Amino acid sequence: MDEFIKLLDNNLEYIRHEIIDNTIYIEVISNPQIVKCTYFGESTNKVHSYYKKSSQDLPIQGSKVININNRKIFFNNSDCSKNTFAETFEFLSPNAKKSTRLVNEIINISMNVSSPAAEQIIKNRIANVGKSTICNLLKK
Repeated sequence: MDEFIKLLDNNLEYIRHEIIDNTIYIEVISNPQIVKCTYFGESTNKVHSYYKKSSQDLPIQGSKVININNRKIFFNNSDCSKNTFAETFEFLSPNAKKSTRLVNEIINISMNVSSPAAEQIIKNRIANVGKSTICNLLKK
């Protein structure tokens, strides 16, 4: 399982997983000791806190979801009004609930069929998304 997680981001480490109904909850944690500030690009190693971040990725055997024990990092820079920032990941845009791979697949399917048809195909095979989400992704 750790090899699969490393395909998403080399900085993630597999903790455990659980299967409930048709969803696989994969718990991972980020492992780099030093993280770059998302605002200034300077390095820091001071962890402020942890929180759970859920995201959807492409399904494994029809099952969905990854949970990340995300870190909030403390950064003391007098030039910056921010004292903390959340760690970011290669496969997930900041504040996103869907991986880049999943978003690309939703767009691929949606480009070739109507929004209601795309919604049904995606819900049955890939992820729980609504027609409005599909339209918003296509607009971007």
